[in-house]
Amino acid sequence: MSDFRADGHAAVDWAADYLERVRELPVLAQVERGDIRARLPTSPPDRPEPFSAVLRDLDEVLLPGMTHWQHPRFFAYIANTGSPPGILAELLAATLNSVGFLWRTAPASTELEAVTLDWLAQLLGLPSGWHGHIEDTASTSTLAALAAARHVRPDARFVVCSEHTHSSIDKAAALLGLELRKTPADDSFRLRVDELDLTEAAAVVATVGTTSTGSVDPVAAIAERACAEGVWLHVDAAYAGAAMVCPELRWAFEGVEHADSLVVNAHKWLLTPMDCSCLWSRRGDDLRATHSLVPEYLRTPEDAASLADYGPALGRRFRSLKLWAVLRCYGRDGLQAMIREHLRLAELFEGWVRDEPGWTLEAPRPFSIVCFRREGSDDENEALLARANATGELFISHTKLNGRYVLRLAIGNAGTTEDDVRRAWEVLRECAR
Repeated sequence: MSDFRADGHAAVDWAADYLERVRELPVLAQVERGDIRARLPTSPPDRPEPFSAVLRDLDEVLLPGMTHWQHPRFFAYIANTGSPPGILAELLAATLNSVGFLWRTAPASTELEAVTLDWLAQLLGLPSGWHGHIEDTASTSTLAALAAARHVRPDARFVVCSEHTHSSIDKAAALLGLELRKTPADDSFRLRVDELDLTEAAAVVATVGTTSTGSVDPVAAIAERACAEGVWLHVDAAYAGAAMVCPELRWAFEGVEHADSLVVNAHKWLLTPMDCSCLWSRRGDDLRATHSLVPEYLRTPEDAASLADYGPALGRRFRSLKLWAVLRCYGRDGLQAMIREHLRLAELFEGWVRDEPGWTLEAPRPFSIVCFRREGSDDENEALLARANATGELFISHTKLNGRYVLRLAIGNAGTTEDDVRRAWEVLRECAR
């Protein structure tokens, strides 16, 4: 076997070098489907290989097939950052290899998760006393919350949401055997409360920061309707919830204190490596009643709820360690500074688009997503996106709004500078010409 200490130093050196040079790499992988697999052996090795061989092939074989989410000009989907404290904490979590299906099997992991979620709740301005725990992604957090909603109202048939709600709601409803009822949105892509029908609904989902535009549903008005009709309110703030560390942005959380559950992904805009989805509920007992199943071989003398009692998974990684490290190493001030800078950069890009003849803005910009297009057909805009991404200098994605193909630039990487945003705009205009 290789020498762990020497290999560990080599791996950390590789990681540090990568973070320093990622700006020089093409953002979008410049390979065709099957290229990477064709360069890999078709069968496993018979004899042990040194870890140095893994690092060599990481550089020579895998890296050309990487789309670099850590790149400061990654502007597609919801841009994010795996920060150095989170990366190192991920290494330590793997070293400890804690498996948290019971308090007894992982006392530190279980209790640190509760403390860290309480810290984050305070930073976001959430009510005290809510149950909080970590799932892998918002898809799982949403599934856990909607399962509790169905448990509370077993005869209900529907999940109600906006037409712009994330597809994870569609998937969760299908997995739970519930029908989905989508509510029209207004001109700002927010759910229209006057069109909301909660008849036979188990849950209604309000979104704070939709994936396409960053729009914010009127949570307070939806909460009032949900409370009156006894329907579970789940708030999907997977992307924009992180922005609530800035008090001036908490208008978007108006009414959230009436939510039954809320999800915020720390691996989106809170510098935490994938995967770390934070789920809170003011109805923790209902979550536990839905998900708790303790066979005899897992019964222990301690009368302590385990993390597995509140969600679908039994075995759980030590995810709180990396979030804890990020919160400690950046603090409230560091997180606020990053988010405010991203909003400034998004506003700057928005202004360039607004002022440029031949380009149009296609949606309001509550946070750091700018929706825009070049005057012309959908096919021309789709071709423009392909040309811009093919340069390797940036990566943006698209959506459809009001039936039209729309380009999206989403700012969320901690390394993104004004020069990066300016270069993205230059490339887009060059490709348009």
